[in-house]
Amino acid sequence: MNEQSIVELEQKSSMSEEDNLIIDTINKFLEKDVKPFVKEFESEDKYPQMIADKMAELGLFGATISPEYGGLGLSAVTYSKIVENVSAVWMSVSGIFNSHLIMCAAVERFGTEEMKKHYLPKFASGELRGGIALTEPDCGTDLQSIKTKAEKVDESYVINGTKTWITNSVQGNVLAVLVKTDTHIKPAHKGMSLILVEKKDGFVSRKLKKLGYRGIDTGEVQLENVKVPISNLIGEIEGKGLKQILAGLELGRINVAARGVGVARASLEDSIEYAKTRKTFGKPISEHQSIQIKLAEMATKLEASRLLTEQAAKAYDSGKRSDLQAGMAKLFATETALFNSTEAMRIHGGFGYSPEYNIERYYRDAPLLAIGEGTNELQKLIIAKQLVSDN
Repeated sequence: MNEQSIVELEQKSSMSEEDNLIIDTINKFLEKDVKPFVKEFESEDKYPQMIADKMAELGLFGATISPEYGGLGLSAVTYSKIVENVSAVWMSVSGIFNSHLIMCAAVERFGTEEMKKHYLPKFASGELRGGIALTEPDCGTDLQSIKTKAEKVDESYVINGTKTWITNSVQGNVLAVLVKTDTHIKPAHKGMSLILVEKKDGFVSRKLKKLGYRGIDTGEVQLENVKVPISNLIGEIEGKGLKQILAGLELGRINVAARGVGVARASLEDSIEYAKTRKTFGKPISEHQSIQIKLAEMATKLEASRLLTEQAAKAYDSGKRSDLQAGMAKLFATETALFNSTEAMRIHGGFGYSPEYNIERYYRDAPLLAIGEGTNELQKLIIAKQLVSDN
């Protein structure tokens, strides 16, 4: 029994019949509508519009949104398994709905009922697609140093600033923008708010070039006197933005962990297949101890990553604070993606360096996972602080 078969059995045994049906539908979509086109879109760094449209048909833009607002209402456990399967085929695709769903989670958790009724059905259908605009040219992990400001003018906010490395900012049409509504209050997070800004409101974006994570649009966003209604403030009180987005990032980190599992799994599966067919010194390289040791380490780290990710997803589904579990899963799974993609490159030798094989793509995609949704160095600090505070 191969690694993929084992994964499918594990996934089906831990989910409901309805969830299994959703997973099977997604897997068929990946096989038919994604896998044949990955090399074309990835090599040209072309946005996979037809794939995004198909994901909207499947309801993935509303995967974790409550059915009350038109979503699928999937648990984080089921959602993470979908992300793993998507990422094992093409990691970039998972980013199209991850940033979007973080924005959705912030609105559903903290938005007014009026905001939820107005926006969530449009988010769930894919009519409005977007993400979160947090980082800026001069700050990434240190979000309290953002400079983007929102000033009240009559019944509107006027927003000025620049955001960078923003997923879905070019092809998407709405962003949850982290701003400062009070630039003088201390500590700075008490003056930070989260505001929904639609592209029609006037923000301008340009696509950025990247080493990996190609196909999906990542952009720089200019907000110059962008005017939005006061009702676009997520929640009714200013100064809650950082808390709101950090809560959303718990789901985001589970997603990134699941992406790490997907990339690590693809690296292992391709390596096993190659090791069984590639021969040196008169026998398949899978029979050489040095290769066997690599495969064993890759498989063990992969399984540990998957279990940590599932544990984090279960914690999130319980409704309790899950940043400790999400941080652990994100840290370990993304480091495993880096490890497995590097080992896969070594197992494949020169062929791994060629775009004829998928290995070089895994090798280019994996580093982003250790940076996105909070660097792995930051995850270690989050984990340590939680451990100390809980004991």
